Amino acid sequence: MVDELIDVELSDRERTLLVRGLGEWGGPARSGEPMAVALGFESAESLRREGRRLAEAIAGRIPLTRLDWTRALLATEVVFASDVVGSGVDWATTTGLTDADTIQTLRLIQRTLGGVVIRPR
Repeated sequence: MVDELIDVELSDRERTLLVRGLGEWGGPARSGEPMAVALGFESAESLRREGRRLAEAIAGRIPLTRLDWTRALLATEVVFASDVVGSGVDWATTTGLTDADTIQTLRLIQRTLGGVVIRPR
């Protein structure tokens, strides 16, 4: 069920990565409407607004829906890796997280959320 609330056990380090990733969309990363929609949001403004809500919930250990976990993970993956729409090469400077640590932590999150996220058919 897409709207079922799911409590996911993530470490503080994993939560910090998702929170910082979502926060980048309100800072150095710039999303146009097509990218925001591809990430599962209604608009670029929705990405920023919902991103803040998701970040607060993740930091506060509040359960999220499958859709919310999917959007949080995908938005973080894109903002970290893309230098076109995301933070890209500036990631370490803007978040304080090294690329190496980010990749390692992101892989842990991907494994943990593997059974939770919504995958395209």
